[in-house]
Amino acid sequence: MTTEPTHLADLTATRLAAGYAAGEFSPVEAARAVLERAEAAQAATNCFTRIDADEALSAAKESEERWRAGAPAGPVDGVPVTVKDLILTRGAPTLRGSRTVRAEGPWEEDAPSVARLRESGAVVVGKTTTPEFGWKGVTDSPRHGVTGNPYDPGRTAGGSSGGSGAAVALGAGPLSLGTDGGGSVRIPASFCGIFALKATYGRVPLYPASPFGTLAHVGPMTRDAADAALMMEVICGADWRDWSQLGPVGGSFREALAGPVSGLRVAYSPSLGWDVPVAPEVAAAVRGAVGTLAGLGASVEEIDPGITDPVDAFHTLWFSGAARVVQHLDDAERALLDPGLAEICERGARYSALDYLAAVDVRMALGQAMGRFHSAYDLLVTPTLPITAFEAGAEVPAGSGHTRWTGWTPFTYPFNLTQQPAATVPCGVDGDGMPIGVQLVGARHADALVLRAAHALYEAGTAEIPAPAALGG
Repeated sequence: MTTEPTHLADLTATRLAAGYAAGEFSPVEAARAVLERAEAAQAATNCFTRIDADEALSAAKESEERWRAGAPAGPVDGVPVTVKDLILTRGAPTLRGSRTVRAEGPWEEDAPSVARLRESGAVVVGKTTTPEFGWKGVTDSPRHGVTGNPYDPGRTAGGSSGGSGAAVALGAGPLSLGTDGGGSVRIPASFCGIFALKATYGRVPLYPASPFGTLAHVGPMTRDAADAALMMEVICGADWRDWSQLGPVGGSFREALAGPVSGLRVAYSPSLGWDVPVAPEVAAAVRGAVGTLAGLGASVEEIDPGITDPVDAFHTLWFSGAARVVQHLDDAERALLDPGLAEICERGARYSALDYLAAVDVRMALGQAMGRFHSAYDLLVTPTLPITAFEAGAEVPAGSGHTRWTGWTPFTYPFNLTQQPAATVPCGVDGDGMPIGVQLVGARHADALVLRAAHALYEAGTAEIPAPAALGG
């Protein structure tokens, strides 16, 4: 294991909370360290739309008083957190990367996950960048520009939670709330060398309802799996505003981390059985992570799940949702949109109800196929992405032949269709020093098992990669 970081901005949420309890340092000291790092991260990568220093320090002082009195509000009291700028945050505009959104507000309501974090005493540092309305797998928008990668700011941080990925990687808060409708926490986490979990749909309450419907999830983006387990215990709290939320969580996510990997039935699929050119360095790193699981006692079999690429059905649902997002805009406002977004909205508006229902049929069949697969295997392991981060400001890699972002992220969106929990864990870097991620997919409701396997990879040292270069690491 590596030596523990000495800078407060580099500590995990779990370590910060333990330090507060032991009186080693205070929430105010941590907030100041993180705010300083946030300013540096913003200068290096453009990962924030807003940094709320005064509010954060005020919340940290209140947290310090609670810790001093021995009465913390919850397990993340005093821990700095950032929020993707698609998620409602009281007192701060949620601009969604769009010039069509008016900043004036009023902004009087927290989304459920933000509300639960505040109730637990978390310190909100600011809002992180997203592409316009979260429509694509990279982060650049007409309103806020391009977000760079912490390992090379000339490359993309991924998306659509790219600002959160860069912020966590650079120490601008150990916890961040992202959203994932087709890979949007896993893509940037893989590109930025951090952890992310797309939980089972409905496990983390979501409000307002996404125009992308039940494809969209809220999930933690963190330094490691232990921090994600900690965060999940807070943000899964019930909220009546989400009609599709699941019932109470059975058991503790943090306690589940200690469970064994030995005996788990792991299916390793290098490309889901599809004709996907996975970069050799990515394939090798993912195979190494699979070897670690086998070394820990998991029963590993190289096998594909026997599914076909559902990209056409995904596009029907995704593009229809995008068309719904902009339906209320007039011609002048539409002229302000990201041109790529405008293109898919035009396409989405042409789908019929029968087209949509046919896509739902594909989705249901895919869910049944994966349910059958998981009756034989506890986990499916794939590369998170077949490539590492490419040029910032582009939707697809130059010369790839892809026309939309889904072309280079074929391993993420299928599991939004099926609503399964899926996480990404760093498992190495390529020859340019860019992070590589391995994806762990569980059956629906097996979030704790996915976290347990991910935590085992961290404990085994598989996730130890060099520090980002953007701040001189």
